[in-house]
Amino acid sequence: MKIVIAPDSFKDSLSAEGVADAIALGLAQVWPQAQLLKCPMADGGEGTMEAIIAACSGELRREQVQGPLGEPVQAGWGWLAESRTAIIEMAQASGLQLLSLAQRDACRSSTFGTGQLIAAALDAGARRIILAIGGSATNDAGSGMLRALGLRLFDAQGRALAEGGLALARLARLDASGLDPRLAEVQLEVAADVDNPLCGNNGASAIFGPQKGASPEQVQALDQALGHFADHCARLLGEDVRDFPGCGAAGGMGFAAKAFMQATFRPGIDVVAELAGLEQAVQGADLVITGEGRFDAQTLRGKTPFGVARIARRQGVPVLVIAGTLGEGYEQLYAHGIDAAFALTNGPMSLEQACAQAAPLLQARARDIARLWRCAQATQG
Repeated sequence: MKIVIAPDSFKDSLSAEGVADAIALGLAQVWPQAQLLKCPMADGGEGTMEAIIAACSGELRREQVQGPLGEPVQAGWGWLAESRTAIIEMAQASGLQLLSLAQRDACRSSTFGTGQLIAAALDAGARRIILAIGGSATNDAGSGMLRALGLRLFDAQGRALAEGGLALARLARLDASGLDPRLAEVQLEVAADVDNPLCGNNGASAIFGPQKGASPEQVQALDQALGHFADHCARLLGEDVRDFPGCGAAGGMGFAAKAFMQATFRPGIDVVAELAGLEQAVQGADLVITGEGRFDAQTLRGKTPFGVARIARRQGVPVLVIAGTLGEGYEQLYAHGIDAAFALTNGPMSLEQACAQAAPLLQARARDIARLWRCAQATQG
């Protein structure tokens, strides 16, 4: 029997690799002879770099970079030497995970550190950069990233502009003469699952600004500031991409990547599945098991179980989900290739308890699934 184990991470608990290991241990207790193929997954958010490194036997590298509010942070990035591919996870340098709730500041936070990671990848000789932009703390239209790569921004008095999205309202001149020329030689893929434009009611500031600490008044000011930045970029580059789907992703990071680096946009799960060889792994499988921390109607928006099920469905392989919680609307996934879903816990417990006990609970659920599957096979036989 061949079983593919392709889960996402369980936030604040286990990495995707850790989840896959726990599920495999549970299955092996019932099916010791089964072929268990582990393919850790991610959807472009936190954990994407780790999942790709695990799936592709990559190398984890570390750099000291500038955090979202200017503080030094140690950020990891992935390196696949054979293909000269860099995996950069924006959350490592510019993510909400680096800030407390009280520190969130959509007006001042900067993507400069993410630009430093891109520069490190260029120094390593990267030919391809995969930029996973989930979990960002920023709303600066990627201007901080561009500064780190050589773009200069000035106010009307010729002074260097302060960092952050709100300062872009005072932008008077852009100077791209120092922009790193290696950017023109590298293939940049943005792993993003949102198609928002940069500005407007469905733009970066309006949709994502509040969760990054912006008040309603600040949302309006940020939207205008990002629009002003886009005006200057259009005059400099001769093209206006602010309405391109995905340019509003990660506080406008998608805009900078598209405008200055000709980035392509792909769903994060598709990028990870391709690198991990999931399509090939599923061929000839009897069962696929996937999972995530919360499995609900939002999973339909390009999250890992949805993407895994889409691949398995094409090959007629059944898919089961183990999730930390089963939320509202999870049954909708039954029409999209998911055959059954199981909650992690075996009784009432707090979120903290469930996170702390995730590994043994995953083993137990996997063991239960294997016994149920074996029973069904015996009944059919």
